[in-house]
Amino acid sequence: MDGGASYHRVPRIKIRDIRDDYLKFELRDTDASVANALRRIMISEVPTIAIDLVEIEVNSSVLNDEFIAHRLGLIPLTSDKAMGMRFSRDCDACDGDGQCDYCSVEFHLNARCIVDQTMDVTSKDLINPDFGVRPVEYPDAAGGDGDADGGNSKGIIIVKLRRGQELRLRAIARKGIGKDHAKWSPAATVTFMYEPDIRINQDLMETLSLEEKRAWVDSSPTKVFELDENTGQVEVVDPEAYTYDDEVIKKAEVMGKPGLVEITAKDDSFIFTVETTGAIKASQLVLNAIEILKQKLDAVRLSEDTVETDDFGELGAHMRGG
Repeated sequence: MDGGASYHRVPRIKIRDIRDDYLKFELRDTDASVANALRRIMISEVPTIAIDLVEIEVNSSVLNDEFIAHRLGLIPLTSDKAMGMRFSRDCDACDGDGQCDYCSVEFHLNARCIVDQTMDVTSKDLINPDFGVRPVEYPDAAGGDGDADGGNSKGIIIVKLRRGQELRLRAIARKGIGKDHAKWSPAATVTFMYEPDIRINQDLMETLSLEEKRAWVDSSPTKVFELDENTGQVEVVDPEAYTYDDEVIKKAEVMGKPGLVEITAKDDSFIFTVETTGAIKASQLVLNAIEILKQKLDAVRLSEDTVETDDFGELGAHMRGG
């Protein structure tokens, strides 16, 4: 057998559940290094847009300028166009100033309370003529699913104003990645688990009484197994609910039945759960992460046709035997 055969596998993805801000999928025919690389890229290297510069003209609220600027930076902005934007540090149109149409988006906020009731200043008060970038709308917690225009959303509260108080500012949003600051991370959570392979020794199971089977099934903290009271059969109903706690294995040993169940993790199969902040869709987050991973692999792939080893300094010298 070719010792390098395992490196020629082609990873496969199967979607299990997909929504705008949630995605669950299987990643197969690869190893943990690729799975973890994909997870880390989704968290810290997929670019989004976030407020990075705030110029406050008037602020008579109870919060100081820095506090408000920090809150503005953490408001998720729709970032579908982020992959096509330039990083402000690399933008030659504005010499890295970060205030041109190629690398930034400008917002304005002008709020003044003229009534006796407390006024909520929210993300919906951020005005931007570019409708491609706007604060993410979340459903109102009181009820309703929210619509495309955020009709059932009150927005994210920035500050509260009392009568006579005013807040007027200009904010510049720029492209960035979570590795630079958490405000640019599009992921709320990204996790993966090894797909468990659970095999029950049915011959050994038949030596247990119905009461023992019930006690063994109940020893699992999660509903992985189920006992059919009529047939007395124990079946695996939800292998993915298993949390690698080994409780059923310990219970079998206590009952004097070691080997009653065999549980192993599949080395080449992973189950991902992805939740986003709403800056981009979960499906787009995965696609962007895969594209970035491909770019990284291309950057380090050494090819005699395209890369001269001299370009790699000490690494090149080592490759030449120096």
